[in-house]
Amino acid sequence: MNLRAYYQKIREVERTLVEPFAVLVSHATPDGGRDGILVEVPSQLAAKMIADGRAHLAASDEARDFRQKTADAKRVADEEAMASRMQVTIVPTAELRKSSRPAKE
Repeated sequence: MNLRAYYQKIREVERTLVEPFAVLVSHATPDGGRDGILVEVPSQLAAKMIADGRAHLAASDEARDFRQKTADAKRVADEEAMASRMQVTIVPTAELRKSSRPAKE
């Protein structure tokens, strides 16, 4: 394998990627890689995976749908995490007594 050509190919692919993170669609590989899995990776890793033939760049509508689904999943997970937390406020007794007195008019 010519390493100079290999790394030149990676650099060429990386130049074509405009975003810092790219959405890729995986290919089936002999070492167990599954076909059709979408994943978002940094552009350097994306260039290497494309050059190795392990994945290809997702179409813009596929990438948009994938990012929307992951954003929705993160929002739901964050909401569930917030719902499982209990917020406690410690109030000194003096403050509690002040707030429980009726207001003078």
